[in-house]
Amino acid sequence: MANRLDRPDPDAVRTYAISMAGREKSFYAAARATESSNLIISTAQGALGLASGMLVGFSLGLVGGGGSILAVPLMVYVVGVAEPHVAIGTSAIAVAANAAINLSNHARGGTVIWSCALIFAAAGVAGAFGGSILGKMVDGQKLLALFALVMIVIALLMLKTRSRIGLPDVKASMSNMPAIAGLGLATGTLSGFFGIGGGFLIVPALMLATGMPIMNAVSSSLVAVTAFGLTTAASYAWSGLVSWALAGLFVAGGIIGGLAGTRSARHLAERRGALNIVFAVVIIAVALYMLARNISLPAP
Repeated sequence: MANRLDRPDPDAVRTYAISMAGREKSFYAAARATESSNLIISTAQGALGLASGMLVGFSLGLVGGGGSILAVPLMVYVVGVAEPHVAIGTSAIAVAANAAINLSNHARGGTVIWSCALIFAAAGVAGAFGGSILGKMVDGQKLLALFALVMIVIALLMLKTRSRIGLPDVKASMSNMPAIAGLGLATGTLSGFFGIGGGFLIVPALMLATGMPIMNAVSSSLVAVTAFGLTTAASYAWSGLVSWALAGLFVAGGIIGGLAGTRSARHLAERRGALNIVFAVVIIAVALYMLARNISLPAP
């Protein structure tokens, strides 16, 4: 009698298994629906994405860099992308596209030092891949807070006056290769972790590793920015964390804004230093806003 009482009812077991399977199916369906909702954009978001891309492109054309750092906060706080990781993955595509377009212009001018740029980029790709994996493991709000701190560092680098004297005939050699590869790995990791181009980190890193002039460093840095952006974008896309429609609008807006910014820069060349300062202040202000939004202070 005891064995008969302890024996589970087959019908009850079957009913329980069907119930659990249904719950599991509902859970994954809800997860997929949530993920899809994060990637679908409305008409208003599309318009804001296009306008935000124009703003980033305009700033890049006007001051020559730093604009990409605003892509993530614009996507989160203006376009309204709810998931920070989707904003980072999508912005990485825009960063890579804008860098590739600018690289083609610099390459035609003959200012890219390819031997140094390719080694730096190759080492950095490994770092960008690892950094993007780490970035996806961090909570979205904490990632935005860390991103804000990096924005402040980059803004300060924008304010720093760099010497334009360098060695124009520099090339990769056994003596500078460890420094090129090491700094490439470090900047690539930061770029992948935060989904940024990192131009204001890459330029001084190239100058430090090789002694090349700033003009060559700016041109050569675009090789790394393109490679890092594509690596980060591929990693996030593999995880389904890219809104392709928004990325296309952002890139299109960036092209339009870049043309306008480049034309404006020609007319405001004598005020380039003042524009740089104003833009750096804007980046710091946005970073402080992000910190206020994403860091919860303990109650007294």
